[in-house]
Amino acid sequence: MGREVVRLEDVWVRYDGVPVLEGVDLTVEDDDFLGIIGPNGGGKTTLLKVILGLVRPARGKVWVMGKPPRMSRHEVGYVSQHSLFDPDFPASVWDVVLMGRLGRAGLFKPYSRTDKQKAEDALKTVGMLDHRERQIGRLSGGEQQRVFIARALVTEPKLMLLDEPTASVDPAMQTEFYELLENLKQRMAIVLVSHDISAVSVYVSKIACLNHQLFYHGSEEIAPEVLEATYKCPVQMIAHGTVPHRVLKEH
Repeated sequence: MGREVVRLEDVWVRYDGVPVLEGVDLTVEDDDFLGIIGPNGGGKTTLLKVILGLVRPARGKVWVMGKPPRMSRHEVGYVSQHSLFDPDFPASVWDVVLMGRLGRAGLFKPYSRTDKQKAEDALKTVGMLDHRERQIGRLSGGEQQRVFIARALVTEPKLMLLDEPTASVDPAMQTEFYELLENLKQRMAIVLVSHDISAVSVYVSKIACLNHQLFYHGSEEIAPEVLEATYKCPVQMIAHGTVPHRVLKEH
């Protein structure tokens, strides 16, 4: 058992009176790689924002590192699904990663030697140091996501939150991307929101099924009945081996 880094108890979130999260209980430990799956509009991104302290629940309690989320935000790295920026803006990979140190360096203050060393170490970790002088807008989607992870790493987080990080990543590079996360989980807890159930099932250590309510949270294999309850539709399992085939229920 690891040390608890996140705890949610009976968390409710409403937008314009409509429930988005309903009575969610969730714990994340410092050695967890948690994958969160569920349909669009099911509250996955909202859950991450609750952990970040960007959304305050209408009801329930949230602790991150044993403190309210806003007091722990500096210990949490975050990579969103879409990073909005002008691809023609002349910012280099190095510039973008160093921005992650602004919270420590302070706005309009020069970066210290430590800041620059942290940026270099982060770029080495994600395999992008050789691209440090390239313009961020000229990179592929997968390369950009690696840079944004490096920017999150320079904050030295104890928890990394990733919201659909492979949405803009070429399928051929997704395995490499997940292997990067596999290495990072040795250093921090990771919470990954994804629609890719097959990839999640291979790499994560625990899975949460979320559709407004939390239908499952654990490390055991997910039964088709749980997926059907989460997605509100019939689910058919496909096994991949020598010949892909359907897995039919007993009858």
